[in-house]
Amino acid sequence: MAEWTFLTNHALVLSYLARHPSITAREISLDIGITERAIRKIIADLDEAGYISKRKVGRGIRYRINPDLLMRTEAYEDIVIGDFLEALGWKPRRRRKSRADKSDSDATAGATA
Repeated sequence: MAEWTFLTNHALVLSYLARHPSITAREISLDIGITERAIRKIIADLDEAGYISKRKVGRGIRYRINPDLLMRTEAYEDIVIGDFLEALGWKPRRRRKSRADKSDSDATAGATA
């Protein structure tokens, strides 16, 4: 009998990218047990659908998750992907405030004082 898992390969790859933003396709393929070519196809699917974005850093790639997109299944279409990933142990990084955001919040704080 074939072994089965609760998560699809797409969900596994997305969770790996969320937890390890600088991981390589080869490293994921070794951990998950599917080909590097299949991993690259899944990464392309996730990128095309907007679930991840990629940024070149030196010789590698750094992945960023878009946590606000909805799940791609009717049964859970009201759940954002960030909540799903958090249930799997992902801890989203807090975005740093830009100078414009900081000056706006400083101005607001001064107006209320």
